[in-house]
Amino acid sequence: MSHEHSVRSRIRRYADRARLRAGLVVGAALTLVLAGCSGAGSLTGGGGNSVTIAMVSNSQMTDAVALSDQFEQQNPGINLKFVTLSENQARAKITASVATGGGEFDVVMISNYETPMWAQNGWLVNLSPYMQADPSYDADDFIPTLKDALSYKGSMYSAPFYGESSFLMYNKKMFADAGVSLPAKPTWPQVAEAAAKLNRGNVSGICLRGKPGWGEVLAPLDTVINAFGGRWYDENWNAQLTSPEVKAAVNFYVDTVRKYGEPGAASSGFQECGNLMSQGQAAMWYDATSAVSVLESPDTSTIAGDVGYLPAPSMAKGDNGWLYTWSLGIPTSSHKQDAAWKFINWMTNRDYIAHVAKTLGATHVPPGSRMSTYQLPEYQKIAKPFAEPTLSAMTAANQLKPTLQPVPYTGIQFVGIPEFQDLGTRVSQQISAAIAGQISVDQALAHSQQYAETVGKTYQNER
Repeated sequence: MSHEHSVRSRIRRYADRARLRAGLVVGAALTLVLAGCSGAGSLTGGGGNSVTIAMVSNSQMTDAVALSDQFEQQNPGINLKFVTLSENQARAKITASVATGGGEFDVVMISNYETPMWAQNGWLVNLSPYMQADPSYDADDFIPTLKDALSYKGSMYSAPFYGESSFLMYNKKMFADAGVSLPAKPTWPQVAEAAAKLNRGNVSGICLRGKPGWGEVLAPLDTVINAFGGRWYDENWNAQLTSPEVKAAVNFYVDTVRKYGEPGAASSGFQECGNLMSQGQAAMWYDATSAVSVLESPDTSTIAGDVGYLPAPSMAKGDNGWLYTWSLGIPTSSHKQDAAWKFINWMTNRDYIAHVAKTLGATHVPPGSRMSTYQLPEYQKIAKPFAEPTLSAMTAANQLKPTLQPVPYTGIQFVGIPEFQDLGTRVSQQISAAIAGQISVDQALAHSQQYAETVGKTYQNER
């Protein structure tokens, strides 16, 4: 059986499982309409050119909703309806909707995890013809690693709204006051040593995600596993989650966050760590480069202008920053694809980025999608401390070679197979339980190994 046919069959089986859940999952999604949004109303009976958009409820997306009146003014007759969801909800509900071909959504916010697989399975509209028909859109302006990550057979099937890698952020004043420093390319033990010195009173030495979810705790943890020389599978799809390298990495992560991390770490994700760091309640934070929008805004951050940025810490392996993008795609089940593209064009165009900079301020600009963003005068004023670290991390991220040893999958902070949504979620729950002190790391990894072995055996059977 060819690899492509194998993957296609596997995605179709994944779709069949999604259909079994769809009645409950999609139904729940449709109750979560963002109150007060332009054109908000029933999602199932929209007539005319009503375009329904399923989005993640992060700050940059909220800005887009707030500015959407501009789009409707420029495109009379197209009414926008937004469904905003938390990251975990969005992944589950959007997947179930698109897999069933139900047509509830005309635009979906997905990532470089879903895009190539869904394109291969025929679930997404090819956006390259739309992009090529509008020279002003300039798809070549996208950061190359993101453009490649959102492509299938040379065509783009979703357009990046913002992109990110990961790096270490630290409170420069806290470090200076405590006489603590880190080298330009720190290792994880050096970071832990600094966290121990800065962990005092109501200030945590470091904030690390512990919240369950394959896109929550596993995002930073997988890069730590990569750094320690670990991997999810070897070349023959043998699960490796109880290997010495993975055990060392997970023990390090759990011990560090339990000793020097934030209170309630097992329920802390990107937003919780962002709040703590921006309010001076954490000395360091290892997370997405897009966090600069949170930390550098004087409106929301007490440490704006006083944040330092260092590359993702290394161990056996360097260049450990992840690669991720929230992007917009059109399900093939949508009956309003042209109108949906108009919205995507508006929201991912360089003109939108410039409009955000002038209307809401440069700290609200969705970062990491277009090279031209870093040439905007408004953005350059605030981006000097983090522009080069962000672009360096993003261009160094290599989804095709994510680990020190060879692996049969792609993806840095995820495993690029259809089963990973379920597998990653299960494993993340075990890790969160270990962070909460409910089970040991060895127990968490033993359970995780069993989950991974079940998935790995299905790939071995197809060899």
